Amino acid sequence: MKILITGSSGMLGSELCRVLGAEHETIGVDVRRPQSTVHGPRTFFEASITDEAGLKKVFGEARPDIVIHAAAWTDVDGCELDPGKAYLMNTSGTENVARAAGGATLFFISTDFIFDGKKKSPYRENDGACPLSVYGDSKWKAEEIVRGRSGRYVIIRTSWLYGRNGTNFVDTVLLKARTERALKVVDDQVGSPTYAADLAAALAVAVKRTDLTDSHVFHVCNSGQCSWYDLAVAALGFSGSSGEVKVRPISTLELARPAKRPAYSVMDNTKFQKATGMELRQWKDALEDYVKNEHVS
Repeated sequence: MKILITGSSGMLGSELCRVLGAEHETIGVDVRRPQSTVHGPRTFFEASITDEAGLKKVFGEARPDIVIHAAAWTDVDGCELDPGKAYLMNTSGTENVARAAGGATLFFISTDFIFDGKKKSPYRENDGACPLSVYGDSKWKAEEIVRGRSGRYVIIRTSWLYGRNGTNFVDTVLLKARTERALKVVDDQVGSPTYAADLAAALAVAVKRTDLTDSHVFHVCNSGQCSWYDLAVAALGFSGSSGEVKVRPISTLELARPAKRPAYSVMDNTKFQKATGMELRQWKDALEDYVKNEHVS
């Protein structure tokens, strides 16, 4: 199949190009060229999802069977401080992609931040959305746009994504540990860290299942749950730096960030597991794999 990937040079997009490129013709779309020509897309178009006319031209030339819309502005605090850019990138950009996709099946990558975190058990696909931040709201509005399209679509919600080729919490912690002997990390936000390579592998399974478009929405993340503090401690432990760096747990209130985060955003993967037979590994196993084998210090 011909699979077009927006945000193809980013953290998830580059993993999708690597994983899907073995069996399919991958077409990348991004504002910057891929860092790797070995695992990059077979064909690349330099274009922005905010450029409706340019995007339609790209899609018209590429004529994809499947579109995976992974491009987004994921800087949660940045979105809060610049809502105009957030809605332009995440909401209007998604509308442009949905229109340009035409008859192609559209996979849209969404987020756990559409939930308010008041639930005490893992969120399921039919739980009501109540975003606390501009970022979460811009992605929820994008979901509504995707749901309103006439063509086939699948919405994949994921959480706490980390991996190569993009800014993420794990890399930030490991980088700070090189120069700082003490770190402060919130321990009252709980979620499921997800390794981009594992999410890409799950999407590689999903694109083969045309029947998934009858269910539309799936939660896909690594199994288990932890706080940001737990994640930082585990990452440092796997890197061998735990004895050198002291991590102090703090509250969200003490951190005082511009955007509100859900206190609990763990998602239930059961629906995806039953539909595909695929169960993503535990978050600690995925994290150890990344830190020891893939992380570039």
